[in-house]
Amino acid sequence: MMDKQIKQMALAAVKRSGRMLKKAYTKFNRLDVSLKSNHEILTKADLMSQEIIIREIKKHFPGHGIIAEEQANRESGSGYVWYLDPLDGTTNFSMHNPLWSVSLALAKQDELIFGLVCAPMLEDIYTAEAGQGAFLNGRKINVSGIRQSKVLNLFCHGSKDADIKKAMAYCRRQKLNQLDCRQLGSAAIELGYVAAGRAESYVAPGIKVWDVAAGVLLVREAGGRVTDFKGRDWRLGGPNIAASNGQAHRQILRAVGVK
Repeated sequence: MMDKQIKQMALAAVKRSGRMLKKAYTKFNRLDVSLKSNHEILTKADLMSQEIIIREIKKHFPGHGIIAEEQANRESGSGYVWYLDPLDGTTNFSMHNPLWSVSLALAKQDELIFGLVCAPMLEDIYTAEAGQGAFLNGRKINVSGIRQSKVLNLFCHGSKDADIKKAMAYCRRQKLNQLDCRQLGSAAIELGYVAAGRAESYVAPGIKVWDVAAGVLLVREAGGRVTDFKGRDWRLGGPNIAASNGQAHRQILRAVGVK
C-alpha cells in the first residue's frame, strides 16, 4: 500500500485549495478573466489553488516531480510525479456553474498509484489508490452495469480545432443513434461520474494529462476500462482517451471512428 503520509498531505492540500476556491467562487466577477488561447481562460483562482497545492508537495516531498496546468514541468529523480489541475472547469467557475473541481494524481515510474478529485460545490471527494478500489466521500464505488440502450455518454475535448471537430462528430453520431451525449465542462468530474456509475462513458480527443490522470485511476479502480481511441490501454500523456464501464466500450470506440 502507498505511504499514508502521501494520502494525508494530498487530501489536506486539496481540501485547503477547495475551501479557498469556494470562497472565491461566491465573489467571482465574470469579467475578471484572461485568455490563454481562443478556447481557454485563466483566473487568479487557478493560480492561487495551484500555489497552495504545490507548496505542500514541495514542503513534504521535495524530490517529487510536478506537472501542472499553470506552470512549467518540474522534473523528478525519484520516479514520483504529481499531475495537477488546480481548477478543472475554469469556464464553469467563471460563470457561477458549480461543476468545477480540483484534480490531483500521483504516479510512480509512470504508473498511476493515487488519484483525488474534489468538487467543493457538490461536496464530493473522489479518491482511488492502485489495487485498493475507488471511493466517493468514503464510500466504495463501482461503474454501472448498464449496456447500450440506456447509456449516458459524456465528452470533452482539447482546445485545438481538430479536437473540437472530432468531439462534435462523436456527439453527433451518438445523438443520431438515439443515445444521450453531454458535456459537463470538467473532465475530472466526468470521469468521477463514470467511476460512480452516474454515467457509462467519457470520450475526449486532445485532452491534457493533468485533466484526466486522477479520473483515469478512479475509473479503473471502480472496475471500468480506459483506453486510447484504438482500444489500447491509456498511458500517461496519451492525447486521446475513451473511458467506460466496460460494457459500452466497443460501442464508444465505434462512435469515435474505430471499427
